[in-house]
Amino acid sequence: MNVALPALVIFLLLLPGFIVRSRFKRAELISLDYSPFGQVVTEAVLWGGVCHALWLFIANLCFDQTLDVAVLIKLLSADLPGQSKAADAVAASSFSIAMYFGTLFLGAYAIPTLTRRWVTKHRLDRHDAKFSSLFRFHQAPWYYLLTGADFEENEKPDLIAISAVVNMAGEPVLYKGILDEFFVGSDGTLDRIVLQQVMRRPLEKDKSPSTEDGDLSRFYVVDGDYFVLRYSEAITLNIEYIKLVFDEEYEPQPDLPDLL
Repeated sequence: MNVALPALVIFLLLLPGFIVRSRFKRAELISLDYSPFGQVVTEAVLWGGVCHALWLFIANLCFDQTLDVAVLIKLLSADLPGQSKAADAVAASSFSIAMYFGTLFLGAYAIPTLTRRWVTKHRLDRHDAKFSSLFRFHQAPWYYLLTGADFEENEKPDLIAISAVVNMAGEPVLYKGILDEFFVGSDGTLDRIVLQQVMRRPLEKDKSPSTEDGDLSRFYVVDGDYFVLRYSEAITLNIEYIKLVFDEEYEPQPDLPDLL
């Protein structure tokens, strides 16, 4: 017991920090976090300290409850009689302690989740935002490239066009389409992208100097509703942000009556 109890206490004290870190952090990972172990622990300890400081302040301000440091030290010590006395003190205030940790865990989950949504909604993590260094999710580069999150709200793209060169039987082929969705692998690298309205052409049939940019006659339409392109098979990837502009002065002409 003299070994297991301090480990359990430390786990409960540090758990809020790990929860906050996991809920606020945006990383292009599915199940694994490849951040250095020291970085993970350091961030969790710092967040845990912030959470406990805030919750202790609220407990003292609203409920006149204070932390008994002597009891906490005895719980973390290897002295069995001291642990027993500290355990009795904890049992006498079990309801207050349970409420403290219950609300702390709930807050550690909910507050960072809502904060991340607020940051994303107001685009406070843009590269040119005032507090970008504080709010930017540095482990999600594909998120910024493939969602247009670095644009201001009134300038965000309506469509994102993807052009990719793929090696088909030794011949480079250019595929072009509108981005629908993208997926990342377990290590955070881009795995595949899903495109719509896809066209293709051999790369050698590049446009001549006399060809207009909007000329699509060189392309062949790829049949199908969705086209899945694996990033590992792409030689190059080009991203184009498209902003639709509507002419406010345009007035549709009324249909002419059928005189026949």
